[in-house]
Amino acid sequence: MFRILVSDSMSEEGLAPLRKSEQIEIVQKKVTEVEHRLHEFDALLVRSATKVTEELLEKMPNLKIVGRAGVGVDNIDVDAATRHGVVVINAPNGNTISTAEHTFAMMAALVRRIPQAHISVKSREWNRNAFVGNELYGKHLGIIGFGRIGSEVAKRARAFGMKVHVYDPFLTKERAEKLGVTVCTLDEVLALSDIITVHTPLTKETKGLLGEKNLAKTKKGVYLLNCARGGIIDEKALLQFLENGHVAGAALDVFEKEPLGDHPLLSFDNVIVTPHLGASTVEAQLNVAAQVAEEVLQFLEGKPVTSSINLPTLSKEVYAKIQSFYTLAKKMGILASQFMNIPVQEITVTYAGTVADLETTYITRSLLAGFLQPRVASTVNEVNAAMIAKERGITFGEKFSDDTYGYANCISLTVYGENKVFTMKGTHIPTYGDRIVQFDGFSIDFAPEGHLLYIQHHDKPGMIGKVGNVLGAHDVNIATMQVGRQKAGGKAIMMLSLDKPLDEDMLQTFINIGDIETAKKLEV
Repeated sequence: MFRILVSDSMSEEGLAPLRKSEQIEIVQKKVTEVEHRLHEFDALLVRSATKVTEELLEKMPNLKIVGRAGVGVDNIDVDAATRHGVVVINAPNGNTISTAEHTFAMMAALVRRIPQAHISVKSREWNRNAFVGNELYGKHLGIIGFGRIGSEVAKRARAFGMKVHVYDPFLTKERAEKLGVTVCTLDEVLALSDIITVHTPLTKETKGLLGEKNLAKTKKGVYLLNCARGGIIDEKALLQFLENGHVAGAALDVFEKEPLGDHPLLSFDNVIVTPHLGASTVEAQLNVAAQVAEEVLQFLEGKPVTSSINLPTLSKEVYAKIQSFYTLAKKMGILASQFMNIPVQEITVTYAGTVADLETTYITRSLLAGFLQPRVASTVNEVNAAMIAKERGITFGEKFSDDTYGYANCISLTVYGENKVFTMKGTHIPTYGDRIVQFDGFSIDFAPEGHLLYIQHHDKPGMIGKVGNVLGAHDVNIATMQVGRQKAGGKAIMMLSLDKPLDEDMLQTFINIGDIETAKKLEV
């Protein structure tokens, strides 16, 4: 049974996928109302009101995933979530059309002074000359940030006969040409545009992007819009440029601090405002809730999520292709960590054969998570494995090779310790499963699962019998046994799969047998 806390208001229809599952319990309360139960929840669904902080994450040790019913994750400490091994997902598509339409509605209302005229007529006035506006047709629109919403705004602007100039460092000329917009530098957008709208996330780089310095580069009489994130337009600088008449008007749906309260911007007749309504349509609220609900359900069922903020994004098709290797890599990491129970400086993963043609990032993270889990007290998974490795001074990397060692696919692992280098090779064989085909320099073939006993010994007659006698005396049944050696009479290994785990006393018994150099119990 999974417990999900929905701490902000969300569409009931959107939550339907979760409610249909018999394995899920949904609690719809504010965080403050369930303080005593926070440790019980596996998932947290929020909009913008709930602040997911380090402090909150500390109180939710079982939390596995946070779903943001919307695009922006400003209210979520993503770095802290990553440290805690918590996946953060959003709904990047759910409110795209809603926000684009709101932006365009604000643009038209701004240049035609519709809100001001509305208030005038409601006040029983009829002063047509006071509200002469401007057409959008033929105007130069500058779009800063050309993601999903920015591109939808551009489509509508072109339909109105506007000339669209775009600043986005990741926009290719090919895509720009396809959408009928012109790629520009930021300075060019500022200088050319009659109207400027921003559609970037709020980051260190974009905070205050339209501040005093950049606003001075704009045309006199420019109109500004922000339906993205409060803080991209510096509100103090905007006040200054409204006061001196350089900015003809502004339309704002978002603010540096919300709710807005008694803000100086409200005293300007040429500023129109809305209370963060970009995503506030019936359709958008349903879409974002449904998208997040579906993603959380996928995650809790062990399936891939496609809208993660701090985890490599995978389509279902890609995940289906890598799933077998993902599982194999996790097992290899677990085995290597137990075998190399010494400080480790570096881990290298090499892919060859069919696996090398797939998305290997997720596979490598799976291996790293498997390796680190036995070594740390906190939760380790694909989300925070890289961060934890870095904190512990472990470097890791991927390589690719043409040498498959005779198999269709091969994952090779090399672990560099203080005084030892350990290697392992694994492969996945359809209908046959995961196999470890090389272990610590010895060729072997065993399934990495269950209770395993690894023994390194001198290759002499009777060694298998000695091991079998000890296990039999302790009523431990051998499920399978594989052996390998480098040369006759030299060092050799055996890997036994057992029906139950060994205790430490039994392990010491093996070590005390002559000609046995190493005995280790391994659990996968």
